[in-house]
Amino acid sequence: MLIQHEDIVIRNAELKDSKILCEWWNNGEIMAHAGFPHGLETTEEKIKNDLKNDSDETRRRLIIEYNIEPIGEMSYRYIGCNTAEMGIKICDVTRQNKGLGTIILKLFITSLFDEYNVKKIVLDTNLNNKRAQHVYEKIGFKQVKTNYDSWKNQLGELQSFIYYELSKEHFVNLNTFYKNF
Repeated sequence: MLIQHEDIVIRNAELKDSKILCEWWNNGEIMAHAGFPHGLETTEEKIKNDLKNDSDETRRRLIIEYNIEPIGEMSYRYIGCNTAEMGIKICDVTRQNKGLGTIILKLFITSLFDEYNVKKIVLDTNLNNKRAQHVYEKIGFKQVKTNYDSWKNQLGELQSFIYYELSKEHFVNLNTFYKNF
């Protein structure tokens, strides 16, 4: 996958990206919203092995670049019935809350719907992650379920998650976005 729009590039993660992915995923500040305040405690070797198994047909990890610099990561995996599960993290905190996440999501979702024949996209986010909820709902994601106190994070604190889904007909695409911007 390769998506380019102005200064934004979304591309397949490569073996050379395992170092930055390891840094991001092991950073508790970046991963706290997902329930990992101590990070994932993973290694570059494990990430490299996982990346070797990525394919467009099953699962793919992606790197988000802005002005040629990596600023975050995304992923998708097919879960059946023309449905993909996705995730996104803007890991460079200086790039958060600037509107980039919305644009990046719209680019990515447009590609999944138009080029990969996905009919529905699902994702989840921590109930406390209000910023992500706002962006998802602005794009057209609908809440389908909330799991309260469903698991404990690394600190033993109960965590709750909202599950969302998006169909193509509910998607607020880039053209609509720019007309209203």
